[in-house]
Amino acid sequence: MTSNDTPHDPHPYVGMWVTADGFIRQELLPGGRYDEARGKRRSAYTGRYTVTGAHIDYVDDTGFTATGDVRDGVLFHEHLVLYREGDQRVRRDGTVSYD
Repeated sequence: MTSNDTPHDPHPYVGMWVTADGFIRQELLPGGRYDEARGKRRSAYTGRYTVTGAHIDYVDDTGFTATGDVRDGVLFHEHLVLYREGDQRVRRDGTVSYD
């Protein structure tokens, strides 16, 4: 096996991020693509992303751009606040506990 064949661990931000109410679900995929669902609308937005430190730059497939920042395990994406799927801070009723 050569060093090029060695599997790389995915970036720590890869995975599913959701709003507290679960309406918006944004999956950051390995390889720099994302897929965002809104309500029952699957793949409402798709595109690519790049990560620099805790900052994320998005370019959707139509050319629209957006940014996000991860702070304390929370993704602040433009006007959205997203949590890792299964984050214990998100309650079943869609509210967030900061305890």
